Amino acid sequence: MKRLRTIALVCVFCLLGLGLLRATRAFAQDQPPQDTGQGGQIHVQVNLVNLFATVRDKHKAIVTDLTQDDFKIYEDNVEQKIAYFQKESDLPITLGLLIDTSGSEQATLGAEQQAAEQFLRRVMRKGDLAMVISFDVDEDLLADLTDQQRVLDEAIGRARINAPGNPTGMPGPVPTGQGGGTNFYDALYLACHDKLADEAGRKAVIVLTDANDTGSQYKIEDAIEAAQRTDTVVHILLVYDPAYGPPDFGGASKITNETGGRTIVVRNEKNLMDAFDQISEELRSQYTLGYYPSNGKHDGTYRKVKVEVSRPDTTVLARRGYYAPTE
Repeated sequence: MKRLRTIALVCVFCLLGLGLLRATRAFAQDQPPQDTGQGGQIHVQVNLVNLFATVRDKHKAIVTDLTQDDFKIYEDNVEQKIAYFQKESDLPITLGLLIDTSGSEQATLGAEQQAAEQFLRRVMRKGDLAMVISFDVDEDLLADLTDQQRVLDEAIGRARINAPGNPTGMPGPVPTGQGGGTNFYDALYLACHDKLADEAGRKAVIVLTDANDTGSQYKIEDAIEAAQRTDTVVHILLVYDPAYGPPDFGGASKITNETGGRTIVVRNEKNLMDAFDQISEELRSQYTLGYYPSNGKHDGTYRKVKVEVSRPDTTVLARRGYYAPTE
């Protein structure tokens, strides 16, 4: 009799364990990918597309009181059902700060460094990470991903115009010192493809440059694809010296439009601080939306995405597409 009772209890516990496992799996399938902070990350293997959207009114003020019903999402012109929505301003973020140190930035580098240090102090919070990369004829990783402000400040301070060498060994397939010009696209590609690909949560790259690329091996389309594949938003602050000619506004706008970022023209030191303030505000005032694509094929194709808001006289800043998984 005791043996029968023991067997019965084992069966009960097995059934309870199986039910708990199924419930846990069902819950996980309904959740967006989550980040537990700087320490560990929980990766949920589902085909959920995450979007981060900033909404502004006709006066350029950020709108923060919208609800899920105010949004519509289209993928390849087909409306999608929103599965996840949150007003989120404290979700951890991983930042890349890219500083153009080519000769055309000689007169503005000092102001860029000072403003960049203040920006990181203002925007970074517990759980955030940032890195610093300079680029000219090659790409230098001045500070790898860290939450230490002192390390980031020192890295920004080490940026030098056309500084030779590669002190921390910037990874990636692009050989250094071979381009013979300003390797903007190479730097952006490597930041996204090599450094941000394995990071979860929100990711953004802020670039200080005139956007005139004269030496990259990668094309602008490659840099954009690397950002899109890693869900990275790119913001470009067009800092330039008129003595070296106009900035490449068209190229910069193409990158930021496709990735959901902004291009801001900087004409003086005050404009530079204002531009950083705008980016800081946007990074902390985003809506998080997620949906399961009606096109469930894992074919690796590029899918166009459009986010609309029903409230009149508003504009939405969000990425315009993503690449479907291949497996």
